[in-house]
Amino acid sequence: MAGAALSLPEVHLSPVAAEDRAAIVALKVDEGQAHFVADNAASLAEADHDPGASPRAIVAADKLVGFLMYDASDRTDVRLYRFMIDAAHQGRGYGRRGLQAFLDEVAALGDVSRISICYEPENEAARSLYAKAGFVEEGLDEDGEMIAALDPRAGRGDELAGADRR
Repeated sequence: MAGAALSLPEVHLSPVAAEDRAAIVALKVDEGQAHFVADNAASLAEADHDPGASPRAIVAADKLVGFLMYDASDRTDVRLYRFMIDAAHQGRGYGRRGLQAFLDEVAALGDVSRISICYEPENEAARSLYAKAGFVEEGLDEDGEMIAALDPRAGRGDELAGADRR
């Protein structure tokens, strides 16, 4: 079973092109997770009007498996504010690898001092994933969402990257 994780295809991020939009809108999380994430159609509409938004397709072996969106307009606090893996692709390591691809993309910017995320406190899957990547919970925001942050200069995601080798 340990070799199964090694056989997963590489996961990378791609900027969202016009021809990708319908497929991204069609992505859905499991019904029990729907209250944890924003609708992808609403996220793409938001990106159309927000010059700081960076929507990305999460792709594994040329197959769309998820979606994320972040804002790097303030390099003192890059914000990951959308992250989802389609229900049909969950449980296969794509979330972990998609998050690592995001961290790598942000690291390539070169001058980021903080990465933050928000998630519903009862979303244990998100809490576990982000903690393994080195995010530290800071407390609840005004909407009751958990804020967690990572200093990418302090080394990041050792457990996240290592999970593929277990």
